[in-house]
Amino acid sequence: MARENEDQQPYPRPEVGVGPWEGEWPRGVDGAVTEPYDPQLLENGDRRNVIDRYRYWSMDAIRADLRQHSSALHIAIENLEHDLNIGSIVRTANAFNVGAVHIVGRRKWNRRGAMVTDRYLEIMHHPSPEDLAQWAREHDYHLVAVDNMEGSTQLEHTELPERCLLIFGQESTGISPELLATAEKFVYIPQFGSTRSMNVAAAAAIAMHWWIAHYRAS
Repeated sequence: MARENEDQQPYPRPEVGVGPWEGEWPRGVDGAVTEPYDPQLLENGDRRNVIDRYRYWSMDAIRADLRQHSSALHIAIENLEHDLNIGSIVRTANAFNVGAVHIVGRRKWNRRGAMVTDRYLEIMHHPSPEDLAQWAREHDYHLVAVDNMEGSTQLEHTELPERCLLIFGQESTGISPELLATAEKFVYIPQFGSTRSMNVAAAAAIAMHWWIAHYRAS
């Protein structure tokens, strides 16, 4: 028989990360802590949401290592409204280690959903769609819009280019006509339920993974 109010007792949360470094710190011949480690993390522990490989590493060291192994894929997000989904898309971009995230429109964006993952990525700002298109031309990238619209081809039936820059719009309005005009291809994700469109952050995760499955599956 359950104790009174037992169902109201919170489950203990497992402690995230690792505590202070045990044993001698990694030091060079000059006695200083060696790269890539952060002395403060060694002393106090590392409770960040990072993979085990990066435990005790400084943020700059993690960023540098990620850049060396980043995907050729880039993504662009139109920032016209205060959309919480932008942060979620950035978080997925970090998980796939995309080459860069391009914010098109307003410079200030809602970082709440990113869960600080934006600190490890290269974030680029473009005030207008034409600025993004110019960057793509100069760096030999192909703009592919992900939107459920007439004229789009099914994502699974479309060969995405390796040097691909996937474009995502706002949750409420989709991709603006100005940004759509810069795209070379248009793709959509098939749906079989009653709603017309899915959450843009979910759609972005699917599209990014489709590219990953073809060019970086392991």
